[in-house]
Amino acid sequence: MGTGILSKLLHPLNAASARVTDWDVAFLNPSMVGIPDTKRGLIILNQPFSRNLLEMLWTTCSWRCCADGGANHLFDLLKKDEQGDLRSQYTPDLIKGDLDSLRVDVREYYSAKGVPVIQDHNEDSTDLMKCVHILQEKEKAEGQEYEVIILGGLAGRLDQTVHTLSYLYKLRRMRGKVFVVTDDNVSWVLDEGKHRIHIDHDTLGPTCGLLPIGVDSTLLTTTGLRWNLDAAESSFDGLVSTSNHLLPEEPFVAIQTSRPIWWCVELRQHR
Repeated sequence: MGTGILSKLLHPLNAASARVTDWDVAFLNPSMVGIPDTKRGLIILNQPFSRNLLEMLWTTCSWRCCADGGANHLFDLLKKDEQGDLRSQYTPDLIKGDLDSLRVDVREYYSAKGVPVIQDHNEDSTDLMKCVHILQEKEKAEGQEYEVIILGGLAGRLDQTVHTLSYLYKLRRMRGKVFVVTDDNVSWVLDEGKHRIHIDHDTLGPTCGLLPIGVDSTLLTTTGLRWNLDAAESSFDGLVSTSNHLLPEEPFVAIQTSRPIWWCVELRQHR
């Protein structure tokens, strides 16, 4: 274990280790939304998702964008039923990507609804990156930053999952809070330093993980977990804290890490 890593984690004068970053997932509990009033943007990727999860995230976000084939999943999920034409109730603000996946019928439907369909041929960026870029333009015009909620991205093809992991790892240096949500998990990157995560036990748990993805190793110290770590070295060559558990009596999980890591926590399925 290198002394440089250890001192970076534990030295009391280190600015990164002195600052504590607070996190919550209020967007997964609509009853909590609005206190404080946080602007959120939803990016729907080209992967399946449930109607329950869509309704929850749609309610808590004020800007919604489909990344190319994500519009196909939105369209197919919201078929007419006893509640009427649900598609008209869930109209995205725009659709953007290289449009190699967007079906003709889906494009025609949303275009008729006045939804901008923007084709971007830039081969150096993925559909997810294209959608984040257009949100950044909106943020610049409004003078405020949004929390980003990505629906999908951690299931299906492995290469696409790795892209999501890699891209959010890079985004941590450029913007604030970015979350990835599937029907099973919510995940995000914790940068080096100290973090305090508010746990809504009605929404989250019981399982969670601290994943040293994108780093050779990190030192982890935690409280609030069933199996806590005390300056433990974590790496793919050694310890990886998967299938850890939240403690129902603990309202917070505290994590200190010497390098960026991925935090993931299970979503309860009674929604």
